[in-house]
Amino acid sequence: MSEDPLRVVIAEDHVLFREGTRQLLESSGEMEVVAAVGDATTLIDQVHVLRPNAVVVDIRMPPNHQTEGIDAARHIRSHYPETGVVVLSQYVNAIYAFELFQDGTEGLAYLLKDRVGDVDELRRAVVTVSRGGSVIDPAVVERLLARDGSDQTDRISALTDREHAVLQEMAQGKSNAAIAEALFISESSVEKHINALLAKLGLNANNSAVNRRVAAVLTFLRDYQPDATN
Repeated sequence: MSEDPLRVVIAEDHVLFREGTRQLLESSGEMEVVAAVGDATTLIDQVHVLRPNAVVVDIRMPPNHQTEGIDAARHIRSHYPETGVVVLSQYVNAIYAFELFQDGTEGLAYLLKDRVGDVDELRRAVVTVSRGGSVIDPAVVERLLARDGSDQTDRISALTDREHAVLQEMAQGKSNAAIAEALFISESSVEKHINALLAKLGLNANNSAVNRRVAAVLTFLRDYQPDATN
């Protein structure tokens, strides 16, 4: 017997984008969009009533088009922890990502709207957050990795090129096996690089392995927060 489809709520004030996202998600055959709304307040109301597996929400929503989506995401994760949230942004903005994850990373994803056209990418993010996982758009990390080394903090500049590459793959939520395949190295080498970069970033070895992996990316974002505004 096949599994029941994931129940998803979409929050986006642009009707065409909202309906396009609905069609993309439902085309996978794995998801059912149970509601599609145009503002953050209605989103929270629908989550309360429908208790979906996941939500896809734009960052900028009525009435002020600021960070209503982030505020809604944090509210949902706090009050309805069984519901994962994928937050969409039109811009590569590390501060948005850091603000989204400041209360924890579990069940949250930060993706650029460009990813919506990639059905597999969006589907993977929705599935991941519904299972309590976390995803950060690789474009955010790529932008930071491309910065002039003279601007880097000591912790980040201490990473080797290979550790940077592993960190970028980690930001996409990849397993050690997937990172090894992407970088054409062994899984044991991946594990070695991850342990090294976690140590260089000063992450506590007592934290869970999953949280340490995401925290590595968040540490990177935090260190760049003053200038990562675009």
